[in-house]
Amino acid sequence: MKNFTAYTENVGETHALGEKIGRAVSENMVLLLSGDLGAGKTTLTQGIAKGLGVRRNVTSPTFTILKIYRGRMPLYHIDAYRLEGVSQDLGFEELMEDDGLTVIEWSQFVPEIIPDEYLSVSIHLLDEDRRRFDFEAKGGRYEELLEELA
Repeated sequence: MKNFTAYTENVGETHALGEKIGRAVSENMVLLLSGDLGAGKTTLTQGIAKGLGVRRNVTSPTFTILKIYRGRMPLYHIDAYRLEGVSQDLGFEELMEDDGLTVIEWSQFVPEIIPDEYLSVSIHLLDEDRRRFDFEAKGGRYEELLEELA
């Protein structure tokens, strides 16, 4: 496993980090975002969407659980916060096998759908504006992605 840490000083830098990720990802990748409420999971996803060429406004899918955005590839944005203990098949595995990028916030609530390989991003709120992003790659293509981001 490869690791990488990045810091941002404001929302603009978080968007820029996400945009860099969005430009570097390829089809069928899965990103797992974790962090406290307000840490910046959706803010990072907004930047990722921009890097994918998504033109729509990206918002948290907390109440809808899944939002799909179209760019150079589909972006499947899942918020699993309200899925803790839910055992029904919601079809997320099929999305992760599709030709898009899947971003899952609060993935710890749906461990049964997490693939063997993924990029984990743990976001830490350092103060009102500053964030630390700890990246951990699990799998060869995600290690290559981290090399490109570093």
